[in-house]
Amino acid sequence: MIALWSLFAPRRQLHCFALLDDAGICRELRQANEAPAGGHWVQVDGICLSWLDRPLPPGALVAPVVGQSERRRALAA
Repeated sequence: MIALWSLFAPRRQLHCFALLDDAGICRELRQANEAPAGGHWVQVDGICLSWLDRPLPPGALVAPVVGQSERRRALAA
C-alpha cells in the first residue's frame, strides 16, 4: 500500500551541480535535491561528462534563486 502512495506523492526535483577547483576546472558532477556540502559546488543546467577536467562552458551556470529569507534580510539591514 505504501508503494502505491509513493507513486502519487509529489517528488522533489533533482538539481545538477558541478564541483569546481580553485582554477575553475570541473572535478565532479552530481544530481541532488540541494547543493552538496563542502567544496565549491555550483548549480548547472544539466550534466555533460565532457565538462570533467575542463572549465565549464559559458552558458552552463544557473543563476542562483534568491529565497524569501534572503530578501527579508537584505531589506532589514
